[in-house]
Amino acid sequence: MTTDRLHRSALPAHLDAPVTPDQVGIVHLGIGAFHRAHQAVFTELAARATGDRRWGILGVTQRSASVRDQLRPQGGVYSVLTAGTHESRLDLVGAVLDVAWPAEETARVLATIAAPTTHVVTLTVTEKGYVRGADGGLDVERVRPDLDALADEQADPDDEVRAGATAVGLLVRGLAARWRAAQAAGERRPITVLTCDNMVDNGRVLERLVGEAVDAALPGARGDGLRSWLAADVAFPCSMVDRIVPATTPEQRDSVERELGARDEGLVVGEPFRQWVIEDRFAGPRPAWEEAGATFTDDVAPWEQAKLRLLNGTHSLLAYSGRLAGHATLAEAVTDPALHERARAFMLDDALPTLLPPDGADLRAYAESLLERFANPATGHTTLQVSMDGTQKIPFRWGGIVADRLATGAVPAGAAFGLAAWSEVVRREAAVGRLVDDPRARELADVVAEAGGGDAAAASPADAARALLALPGLLPDGVGADGRLVDAVLAQVPALAEV
Repeated sequence: MTTDRLHRSALPAHLDAPVTPDQVGIVHLGIGAFHRAHQAVFTELAARATGDRRWGILGVTQRSASVRDQLRPQGGVYSVLTAGTHESRLDLVGAVLDVAWPAEETARVLATIAAPTTHVVTLTVTEKGYVRGADGGLDVERVRPDLDALADEQADPDDEVRAGATAVGLLVRGLAARWRAAQAAGERRPITVLTCDNMVDNGRVLERLVGEAVDAALPGARGDGLRSWLAADVAFPCSMVDRIVPATTPEQRDSVERELGARDEGLVVGEPFRQWVIEDRFAGPRPAWEEAGATFTDDVAPWEQAKLRLLNGTHSLLAYSGRLAGHATLAEAVTDPALHERARAFMLDDALPTLLPPDGADLRAYAESLLERFANPATGHTTLQVSMDGTQKIPFRWGGIVADRLATGAVPAGAAFGLAAWSEVVRREAAVGRLVDDPRARELADVVAEAGGGDAAAASPADAARALLALPGLLPDGVGADGRLVDAVLAQVPALAEV
């Protein structure tokens, strides 16, 4: 027997009805599970609290049409399973009106960003989605297809629209389309671009990348008008997001299907905890996210640093060391007594001394609560998943901690353990001819091979670790060669190599 799909027009009566927005007010780039379990939930709850239905979301899926194919047949509606250690809750979300795939619908995405009813663009594209080089600047060649398209669109806006290739490129093209539309209508059309990815000073980072993209595509006088509009009418606030959102399992889909009486291909799962801290710097209207529990502040940095160094830093430490110990999930890793103590020591001895507590926040209590959150087996975060993209994550999660502790004369033993575990994961994969899942995977394998005299399998754990610590861009300048850190990392390598 075939079960009908969940749809906005045929909802289960035993759950609260989701909102039905009147229009698109937000374009979201990177509509994966995290956005659907986090920002879309805040938008849903804000609309329910205020009755303001201007804030429907057009999601943009970057990598494939899969999310579009999950949500479009359902009218955008999906369910969120909040999975706690002892109980769970199911809610319907209707804030997403539709999903577009740039490979086929770039023109629609650009037009929606340009529309006067759109006031916010949000992003969750992960650290590597910002297409930066090792120096942190825009990797122009990787964005080149979008930059060439932008130049052509400026020269002839009526020309055929080429498919977007990158999130940053698509964003810049959308902003340029909005500027052109504003000029044509004799309006200003301000807009806010709100990144929700785990990067230090993320709003300023994105603003800089957008500027570099404009400079590369429209150098000199060709881009002056767009640059002036960006400076005057586009805001790039910083934000910090926090919720563990694991991959949805087939078993969870089947269980929710029985509860709904309909198949929900868009189901997402999240832990009970959720947090969103947003810099209160908007160019125009915004949803009343504070009604859903979001915190607005003049300075996101202390919140951002606390989350990156405590939650994300500990997540990575457990992922690498747990992977080496044979643990498939973060919940397994954090309940391993030895790794639990390693994680706790990293937070309390390495990370906490480097942090300035935000007003009203108890960071020690937050740190202790993280170990409980990680131990929730319902979250299902895998060590393989969290250990992806190390060269993009380590600079933000461990780099600042290491530099700050060394500057005070302290050697960060917990971070050294994490770096040793990361290097051993990289070495083992290279030794058997596999690349780790990382934008610099080929470079990492080459570094290990060079440490082994041209043969990765011949590289000793200590030689590989020493070489990988010196990788440009991994740690702040000079830190990877600091003898105190190198010695601390090498002291951890033998035991990890034997696991």
